[in-house]
Amino acid sequence: MFRGSSAVARGLLTENELRGPAWQRVFRDVYACTTVDLTHVLRARSAAVFVVPGAVVTGRSAAALWALDLAGPEEDVELTVPPDRPASRVLGVRVRRAALPAGQVTRRYGVPVTTAAATAVAVAANGRLDEAVVVLDRFVAARVVDLATVREAALAVTGRGCRQVRTAVALADGLAGSPQETRLRLLLHRSALPRPVAQFTVRDDSGFVARVDFAWPEERLAVEYDGLWHRDPVQFAADRHRLNRLTAAGWRVVFVTADDLRRPAELLARIAAALGVRQPVVG
Repeated sequence: MFRGSSAVARGLLTENELRGPAWQRVFRDVYACTTVDLTHVLRARSAAVFVVPGAVVTGRSAAALWALDLAGPEEDVELTVPPDRPASRVLGVRVRRAALPAGQVTRRYGVPVTTAAATAVAVAANGRLDEAVVVLDRFVAARVVDLATVREAALAVTGRGCRQVRTAVALADGLAGSPQETRLRLLLHRSALPRPVAQFTVRDDSGFVARVDFAWPEERLAVEYDGLWHRDPVQFAADRHRLNRLTAAGWRVVFVTADDLRRPAELLARIAAALGVRQPVVG
C-alpha cells in the first residue's frame, strides 16, 4: 500500500504508470499492486494508515482484524476518531466521532483497533438479537477472547443497544462450532423441549466415541448440524465411521440442515418425536 502522490513526487512512478494495469486504486490517492487481494483487513489497515491517520478501526472492520469475516471486501471500512476531530468524508470509509476509553484500544496488524471484547459487544449492539448471539459465540470460539471477558465488557456498555448486548451475552456460550449451531441452540432453548447438553462427549466401554453438537444423554439422542462441508468425500467417510460408532454405542442421531432451520416447527416436531415428548411450541 502506498500513496500515489508520494510515489510520483519521489520519481518512483509516473502518473501514467500509476494509472496502468500494474496498480489498483484502494482509496483516493492510495494504491496497491494488482496482484494483492483487497480483503477487508487490507482495506481497513490502509484506511487507518493513509486515509484517516490515527483513527481507530472499529465495528465490523475491527472484527475483520480479529479474524472474523463479518465484513465483506467491498464493505465500507469503519473508523472512529475523537469527538473534537473532524470526521473525514472518503468514499469507502465511514468515520464516526466518539470517545474510546484507552483500555478498549489496542494494536493489531500495526494499526489501532478496539480490543476483541470491545469489538464483540459493539457489533452485538446492532442488528437482530439472534445474530448478536452468533457474533459473540464466534468471537469466543475463535479464541480471541473468553466469554467472561466479553460479559465483563458488556456491563460497561451504555446507550443504544446496551440492553441487547446484555441479553446476548447471557445467551452466548461460546461452544458452537458454526453460526448455524448457535441458531439451532437458540431454537432448541426457546422450545418446550427438555434442554439439551451442548458439545456432549459420548463414551462407551472402549472410551471416547464422539463429541456431538447437542445431546439428551438419558435418551441417548444426539442432534447434529450437517453443514455443506460434510459433503466433502473425505469428511463424508469420516462422518459415516463416526455415525456407525455412535449407533453401536446405542445412540440415535437427528441431522439438521439449513433447510430444516427455515422450517423450525417441523424440525422441533421431529426432535420431539425422537424424544417421545409432545410437539413443542416454537419460541
